Amino acid sequence: MIDVNDESGFEPAPNLAEISELATWVLADQRVHPQADLSIVLVDEAAMSDLHVKWLDLEGPTDVMSFPMDELRPAPAGVEPIPGMLGDIVICPQVAALQARRSGHHPMEEILLLTVHGILHLLGYDHVEESQRIEMFDLQRRLLLSFLARRPQNPNEPEHDYRALDDIAPTID
Repeated sequence: MIDVNDESGFEPAPNLAEISELATWVLADQRVHPQADLSIVLVDEAAMSDLHVKWLDLEGPTDVMSFPMDELRPAPAGVEPIPGMLGDIVICPQVAALQARRSGHHPMEEILLLTVHGILHLLGYDHVEESQRIEMFDLQRRLLLSFLARRPQNPNEPEHDYRALDDIAPTID
């Protein structure tokens, strides 16, 4: 079960249904049991700063934090995935909006990127070593762009130039 909540007060309010749909897309692609529990919470800068200090002893807000639970991993082909608690992802839309502006894409796309990034951390991916970074960011990019490519264009929104997402990896700490 995927649970998405917005406690951030960010305007315009992020599309929680799209975040949930993306999470479902990523988990299916990564062969995670469809009944695995995942919680995604959007919080304001003060709440994210508190979490950042409490868990990483770092001052100030960050963009995304992941809290794994059962250490679920993608099931190999031919092996049935097991249910369990994947964990929690906390995203700060205010920080995401600043990063989006610097990178030249829409804030919601940054939030979607951070959602994928957080899920991959829950699945055991990391980016400490250069080889890990390449593997994780390539997968992150593929997952996000394949999701966005199937998304219908809303005629009331400006068309987004997804080429800006090519340089997406450097925005993630």
